[in-house]
Amino acid sequence: MKDEEIKISDYTLATLVSVVCPKLSGHETLEKTNSSLNELEELLRTLEVKSSERFIQNKKSLESGTILGSGKLFEISEAAKEAGSNTLAFDIELTASQVRNIQKLTGMTIIDRVYIILEIFARHAQTKEAKIQIEIARLEYMLPRLSAMWSHFTRQKGGIGLKGEGEQQLELDRRIIREKIENYKKQLQSVVKSRIEQRKRRKDKAVTAALVGYTNAGKSSLMNRMCRVDVLEEDKLFATLDSTFRMLNPDTKPPMILIDTVGFISNLPNTLVSGFKTTLESAIEADLLIIVCDISDPSYEQHLKVTYEVLDELGLKEKEKLLVFNKEDKLEDKMKQKIIMKKHPECFVVSSHNKEDIKHLREHIIDYFLSKQQHYDLFIPYEKGEYHSLIKAQTNILNTHTHESGIFYRVKTPDFIFNTLHLNPFLLSPEELAEKKIKWD
Repeated sequence: MKDEEIKISDYTLATLVSVVCPKLSGHETLEKTNSSLNELEELLRTLEVKSSERFIQNKKSLESGTILGSGKLFEISEAAKEAGSNTLAFDIELTASQVRNIQKLTGMTIIDRVYIILEIFARHAQTKEAKIQIEIARLEYMLPRLSAMWSHFTRQKGGIGLKGEGEQQLELDRRIIREKIENYKKQLQSVVKSRIEQRKRRKDKAVTAALVGYTNAGKSSLMNRMCRVDVLEEDKLFATLDSTFRMLNPDTKPPMILIDTVGFISNLPNTLVSGFKTTLESAIEADLLIIVCDISDPSYEQHLKVTYEVLDELGLKEKEKLLVFNKEDKLEDKMKQKIIMKKHPECFVVSSHNKEDIKHLREHIIDYFLSKQQHYDLFIPYEKGEYHSLIKAQTNILNTHTHESGIFYRVKTPDFIFNTLHLNPFLLSPEELAEKKIKWD
């Protein structure tokens, strides 16, 4: 099967299939399964694929070869075909043999949750790093499934993507894929090294807050309003895949930067875990994590749980956090808001469309960063002109007092910025200030 044959058509009508099984994580109860299926439906909508019926079967344990029994699969396929559906979308990860067996039993196109997410990632990635990560994930997903997906693989001449001509035997195809995976991993190491260097340089010049949270919580909308910029915002899952950096407040020293990150999701396929976490490295370096949660979503508690679990896995349990419940304008039950605010007394409940909400949230973040800055008292002789310029350019000057031989400064700046300015020789202690009879207003 060639690459263009396995792409999800914009006109596909998919029938959703899942199970309730105590042995399957995220599907232990009917409530969890339905929540996951709702999410799968949204994932398909992101690909502009419509969903028809959904089928759920209670299973004590899954059939090793086909997940469901052959009789149930035949029943589902007949109902799907009658509804005009040509695809069965399974809300779990299928093995190569399971795909092959279910295709043989039903005569339909079979896709799973992993493939759907990979398609979304492939379509939405913008940066070179994200494209390489996704291509590695796609190749690792395809490698064990070659015999189920197609009998021959197309030799490539280079570049990201599975395109080209010249069919090879299956074993040769596998070797080609392995070589490409290794090649992309080497490319990724180079790109990541460059990005780390860029991040280090940025870290010495700015303070950062990272917007994190479940996919489609409205992080990009909040960034647009607070930074007065235009970042892609869509009512679709994974509208943002690459970390986006924008200036929150250029008037402070150092400037304050806001970062929009890829959204989290439950039951993330193992194939995507490493690449997904790499895209969140900007959050690891952030000075403040702004956790955004859609207050109008019935599954908001589960979304919040997944968010905290991912942050813990990234070693960010102790990082300073601010909890923001977004989409207040879509909340029908106002009692729910009161309950949430009582449970999370220091949270913000906002609508990205409410200017006052955005103003208060933005001011709170700015005040937070300003409160973390340290006071320093300095005396700079007049002949040290370069240091006067440095103070004006790199610190927030709170007060000055002129003297016949120089200027006394009281400044405010983060300690990591001050340590790079080489101003320690000019520092004054409280005793020295008192001795020189300097009193700040």
